[in-house]
Amino acid sequence: MTKTLIILVLLFNGELVKEKFELPIEMTAYECLDFSEKYREVHSIYKNNRHYLKDGRGTIQGFIC
Repeated sequence: MTKTLIILVLLFNGELVKEKFELPIEMTAYECLDFSEKYREVHSIYKNNRHYLKDGRGTIQGFIC
């Protein structure tokens, strides 16, 4: 069971940032990955084979549950 989601964001200045979120409930790894996919759909735009954050900071590189 997991309670934390870490989103790997590559900023446009070249810095890799790990954004840590506490999940609202304890989840299995599969549920956490499903949750992260939904997060990516809401907070990013897919173009040119990348997921660009809607706030313009950089791109989503991956998730760690």
